[in-house]
Amino acid sequence: MNKLQTSSSYLLLLILFSMTLISSCSENKTSKTTELDSVENEAMEKESKKTILFFGNSLTAGYGIDKEDSFAGLTQNRLDSLGYEEYRVINGGLSGETTAGGFSRLDWFLEEEPYIFVLELGGNDGLRGIQLSETRSNLEKIIDEVRNKYPETHIILAGMQIPPNMGQEYTDEFKSIYPEVAAEKNVTLIPFLLEGVAGNPDLNLPDGIHPTEEGHRIVFETVWPYIESLVEA
Repeated sequence: MNKLQTSSSYLLLLILFSMTLISSCSENKTSKTTELDSVENEAMEKESKKTILFFGNSLTAGYGIDKEDSFAGLTQNRLDSLGYEEYRVINGGLSGETTAGGFSRLDWFLEEEPYIFVLELGGNDGLRGIQLSETRSNLEKIIDEVRNKYPETHIILAGMQIPPNMGQEYTDEFKSIYPEVAAEKNVTLIPFLLEGVAGNPDLNLPDGIHPTEEGHRIVFETVWPYIESLVEA
């Protein structure tokens, strides 16, 4: 092979290598662009959805059962089954949460506007014998915080009752907090979240406090009419 042929062969190989490199870079760039587009589309989809935020304690979190079987998870299932694709449910339940703890972590959940805010707190306050004025104040502060930041958010307060371990007077006053706060703050009230479930051993876990899956289905049916009236509005 003469020098001219050698030079031509080398040039051809160099061109082929350059074309392969350019093609590889192009494919890699396309792949990255596709991934970025997917992430951006997912973020835009989340932003376009209306959020229903359940903010509470272990009852909301679905203690002892799968989260999707909690009344909050069942709400998402019902919305999906009815074709309400523009709504997404966020389960903001935390086991052991008090009204004071809820107020302290509220800002993190209010980074985006909820369309519906369901407040389910206070049960742990009552079981621990926390001063009733503190429970009332914290519920009011949570409602005020949501309303001040997002005036258009629909707020639902879930009423709670406790056994008379702390005395009947304490129990009665605790029960009255919820309708009084709801009336004062002009929010929707679910009179008693655990209606038909509380005190029934067949519908609660062995601790007698947290609903079973069947119990959560009943709680969901108690909650759903309040949600339904707003998503159909």
